[in-house]
Amino acid sequence: MNTIYLDNNATTQVAEEVLAVMMPYFREFYGNPSSMHTFGGQVGQKIRTAREQVAALLGAMPEEIIFTSCGTESDNAAIRSALMTRPDKKHIITSRVEHPAIRALCAHLATQGYRVTELPVDKNGLLDLENLGKSMTPDTAVVSLMWGNNETGVIFPVEAAARLAHEKGILFHTDAVQSTGKIPINLKNNVIDMLSISGHKLHAPKGIGVLYIRRGTKFSPFMIGGHQEKQRRGGTENTPSVIGLGKACELAAKNMEKENTYVARLRDKLERELLKRITQSRVNGDPANRLPNTTNISFEYVEGEAILLLMNELGICASSGSACTSGSLQPSHVLRAMGVPFTMAHGSIRFSLSINNTEAEIDFVIDKMPAIIERLRGMSPYWNSSQPACKTQ
Repeated sequence: MNTIYLDNNATTQVAEEVLAVMMPYFREFYGNPSSMHTFGGQVGQKIRTAREQVAALLGAMPEEIIFTSCGTESDNAAIRSALMTRPDKKHIITSRVEHPAIRALCAHLATQGYRVTELPVDKNGLLDLENLGKSMTPDTAVVSLMWGNNETGVIFPVEAAARLAHEKGILFHTDAVQSTGKIPINLKNNVIDMLSISGHKLHAPKGIGVLYIRRGTKFSPFMIGGHQEKQRRGGTENTPSVIGLGKACELAAKNMEKENTYVARLRDKLERELLKRITQSRVNGDPANRLPNTTNISFEYVEGEAILLLMNELGICASSGSACTSGSLQPSHVLRAMGVPFTMAHGSIRFSLSINNTEAEIDFVIDKMPAIIERLRGMSPYWNSSQPACKTQ
């Protein structure tokens, strides 16, 4: 049975080109990049090249790039640094639909004497900048808003939000884990102070991330140790993964147009046909302001977990929300924040595509999904059996 992988917001397949550049640095060029000798120095040069590749994708300067272990570490480092460098300020602003890397951290900080404001979103998952402006106070240390939502793909106006924050002297951070490589980002053209990336979301390996820190921004290290990353993140660099991430960023820049044409077309076809063939289904999230690879569809009166199990039997991989909250029986906090009805929120499926997906794969999913929903609705005590679960084609 072939696997049809539509869960790329959870993780992506490492690109062949990425793996190829990584392999020599496990055995052949294994020197420590901080060593004085030539054997290690050549590895250090490759890390500098990777830093330039990451910076090029973001429209940043190489010295503004710090390599971390993952997006979660980058998020934590950004928020904690903002608080450490502004010890007199105890207020954090974020949103109700952030990734657990931000929400869980802010919940923890709330127990440590900090005040957290979670901005609401509307029914389409969009943020009201007027609410952001009203929430800022002289006590606000940092605003952290995700660029693209991991569950719905909805894009926040982070560049405008950063300008609002700067007008009041407040630091601005964005979790750009899902956005990087899918939509254009040029940090030269805005005032974002800090930005987080996770390598495994853009066809690099797991265990590597990036924190961008705008030049001139005060920073207090989260990982304290050696002199690595200009003393901003201690610990010997994960050399093969750093090099792999650099290559992945280079590929992402080349594939950006394909993400926004080919991938978006496949996403739209999948979405359009499922809504046409399955009754009482809906798309969650703004149809215009979203990432090109993501659609979140709810099927009323069925459980998302049951849908995924039947899809899995056919080799179709998707998600009912964030991979970091899998195992929870509660509806997605993102959909709850959007006011999605309970009977819809429980039956939501996130399909997230990549440039590796084919039209034949999308056609297969379109063909199989109506029968899955019809079967489950037939077992649901809440479904009105007098109405069809799916439309006859």
